[in-house]
Amino acid sequence: MNDQIEKIAELIVNAKRIVIFVGAGLSTESGIPDFRSPGGVWDKYDPEDFYFQNFLSSESSREKYWQMATEMYDSMKDAKPNQAHLAVAELERLGKLDCLITQNIDGLHFKAGNSPEKILELHGTALYVTCLSCNKRYDRDAIQLRIAEGDKAPRCKECTGLLKPATISFGQPMPEWETREAYERSATCDLFIVVGSSLVVQPAAYMPVVAHKGGAKLAIINRDETACDDIADILVKAQAGPTMASVLEKVREALSKK
Repeated sequence: MNDQIEKIAELIVNAKRIVIFVGAGLSTESGIPDFRSPGGVWDKYDPEDFYFQNFLSSESSREKYWQMATEMYDSMKDAKPNQAHLAVAELERLGKLDCLITQNIDGLHFKAGNSPEKILELHGTALYVTCLSCNKRYDRDAIQLRIAEGDKAPRCKECTGLLKPATISFGQPMPEWETREAYERSATCDLFIVVGSSLVVQPAAYMPVVAHKGGAKLAIINRDETACDDIADILVKAQAGPTMASVLEKVREALSKK
């Protein structure tokens, strides 16, 4: 594995436009359960119940949604960035990050120190709540306080519209600007690094393919197999945190010699 880490570090040092794509593997290493794994949220709830159309059409569906969303938020609100988050933030400080594309909704990259303008959140964020009518944004903790006080399906205080965490639900359109920007950055990068994603959730998981077709080198760091292993230039089957920490150390060593 040391040889692979050396190769990824060498690619980072020599690349001009680096895109890093991250998934649930980073969240789980910070203690946030993977929703799809045994014991995760989808073991307790049926995903079919949480389609966006159900949220729009039924008060009981909204109450059930907020119950599930509260459970998810409770597991992530106090989570801290791990070695992988910190390594990605340091690569930005070293000038070696064009953008970070994330499927995660926990905001840990912000806590780690990445700049907001470098982060493309394809599945939104759990840190805020938005009104589906007037787009007013609320701090998540303020809305959770209302729920704790008995408001099972809170509404906007400005226009009485439906409030929903600023995440993308099943059946809800992907964010247009972020999705378009992610495709463009992937198509024009010269190095695309996947960290902690099995690449099964579309359309986000197609980004490495876009990068590969555009001529970028593709490195994948993930504990399990991914849908893009066969097109990867470098494949590391290991935990995200320790691996990214080792890569960063090699990058620093190489840059110090330049």
